[in-house]
Amino acid sequence: MPMTYASPTAAALAGRLNDLRRQRPVVHNIINPVAAEVAAMAMLAVGASPVMAEGPEEVVAVARASAAFTINLGTPTESNTYAMHLLAEAAPGLGRPWVLDPVGVGLTETRQRLAELLVRRRPTAIRGNVDEIAFLAATHAGTGSAPAARGVDAGGETADIIAPAARLARATGSVVAVTGAVDRVTDGERVFSIANGDPMMTRVTGMGCALSCIVGAFLAVGPDDPAAATAAALATVAVAGEQAAADAAGPGSLRSAVIDRLYDLDPDRLADSLRLEVATVASAVEA
Repeated sequence: MPMTYASPTAAALAGRLNDLRRQRPVVHNIINPVAAEVAAMAMLAVGASPVMAEGPEEVVAVARASAAFTINLGTPTESNTYAMHLLAEAAPGLGRPWVLDPVGVGLTETRQRLAELLVRRRPTAIRGNVDEIAFLAATHAGTGSAPAARGVDAGGETADIIAPAARLARATGSVVAVTGAVDRVTDGERVFSIANGDPMMTRVTGMGCALSCIVGAFLAVGPDDPAAATAAALATVAVAGEQAAADAAGPGSLRSAVIDRLYDLDPDRLADSLRLEVATVASAVEA
């Protein structure tokens, strides 16, 4: 029988930012090296403590000493792919929440096979863009033909992805988060829609990867409701990005400004700025 959760308010989601800053969870990340720096800086700014370790000889030990971990498919190599397998295989015994970021899953057969194996390990949350989630939904939840991949930065409208994402969530037991013009988070029963952010955020390399790491941090301090914890992470980054974009001259200055806004964002301001809707999957699909 599925668990029943309340529908959190914007204030309740924003309050999870205080929990994160109070607990300062250590989050272990296997991540695209292009995104590692911005992800680490964003995690430190929001209040988490990042660890970036990919050596197969230590990856499980580092995860055991962490409160959560993330696996990012950004740049698969023989070494880090082996580390991903070791970490995902150990996940049930570690008892840690973890996030899969299926970067570019539809681009190559290598990424497809790797994602398939990792999804079977039942990540706590899967965070991707519209194309990535649509691809996984087609291959793991029988939602139709897998779409042609358009690249790791593909985005756009997310309304049509709600039903496939919900079926993916039910098929895998994972919370599914889709980022786009409106961010969506679903556990298969509820849909959190977050209408904050700015299109310029898609022009900053590593922003999505950093977001997935921050999802791991919020999951570490929010085991009571993983979907709400994931939504709180997306809300925090979206509001910080929206506020940063108001003063940024372009993607370069936006990168620094987002990190600054993550650092000085307080829960009250987050709640006041958040454009949040929580609905059932059925009502969200019909809307």
